[in-house]
Amino acid sequence: MKVPFIIAEIGINHNGDIEIAKKLIDAAKFTGCNAVKFQKRDINIVYTKELLDSPRESPWGTTQRDQKKKLEFMDSEYKIIDSYCKSKNIIWFASAWDNNSLKFLDRFNLSYNKIASAMIIDINFLKEVARRKKHTFISTGMSTDKDIETAVKIFKDLKCPFELMHCVSTYPTKVEDVNLSTINFMKEKFKCDVGYSGHENGITVSLSAVSLGISSLERHITLDRTMYGSDQAASLEPRGFMEMNSRIKIIIKGIGTPKYGFINEEEKIIAKKLRAHIKN
Repeated sequence: MKVPFIIAEIGINHNGDIEIAKKLIDAAKFTGCNAVKFQKRDINIVYTKELLDSPRESPWGTTQRDQKKKLEFMDSEYKIIDSYCKSKNIIWFASAWDNNSLKFLDRFNLSYNKIASAMIIDINFLKEVARRKKHTFISTGMSTDKDIETAVKIFKDLKCPFELMHCVSTYPTKVEDVNLSTINFMKEKFKCDVGYSGHENGITVSLSAVSLGISSLERHITLDRTMYGSDQAASLEPRGFMEMNSRIKIIIKGIGTPKYGFINEEEKIIAKKLRAHIKN
C-alpha cells in the first residue's frame, strides 16, 4: 500500500491575504504535504446580484459582495503563489467554480484539476475540465449515485485520468455521517482510485481512511481554527497536519505487504526456543 497523495486545502482560509497564503504554503511543505489547493471563482457568475448585494457583516464591509470579493485572489496574487510554490518545491492547483475561472487557471499549466462537490452536477463544466486531460480529483459530497455515475462516464468517455474523493459536505462533519465504507464501495463500483476529502474534527477518521487504501487525502489547513472564515473550524492547524502525516507513515509501514506463511529470522530464533519441548 502506498502513502496517499496529501493535499492541504488552503481554499479561502487565506482571508484574502497573500502573506497568510505564503505561511500556509510553508506549513504544508514543512509538515510533509504533496500539494496545496486553492479555490477560484468569478463571483459575478457563481453568485446572483441579489445575493451579492445582500447584507453580510465581515472584516471588509457590510455586504456579501464585500466579503466574497476580498476572498478572491486575482492574477497578481496567483502569480505570486505560482512563483512561491515553485521556490518551495510544492505542487499547487485549484478547484475552479466556473468556466471563466477554469480558463484563468489554464495559464499556469497546472498538473491537476479538482471538481468541487458543488460542481459535480454541472455537466458542461465537467466536460470542459475533462477535455483538458489533466488528472482530476472529483469530490462526491452532496451527490446522488446518478451524479457520480454521470461524472465518471464523462471522464472515461473523454479519456481524462481521474479519481473520486469520498466527501461529506458538512463543516465540521459528524463522525457518524462519514461512512468510510463508501470508499471501498466506490472502488468496486467504478473500478477507479478513490481518495478522501475530510471535513471532520481531528485526524482519527482521516487516519482510518488511510487504512482503506485511499489514493489521496485532502484536509483544510489553517494557521488558527479561531480565525475568521466558514472553513476554519473544520480545518487542521499545522501541528495537526504534522501529527497526521507522521502517523500515516506508521500506518502504511504497519500494513506492509502480505507475507502469509513467512517466518522472519527473528521469529525463527524465538520459535526454536519456545518449541524446544515439542517432538514431532
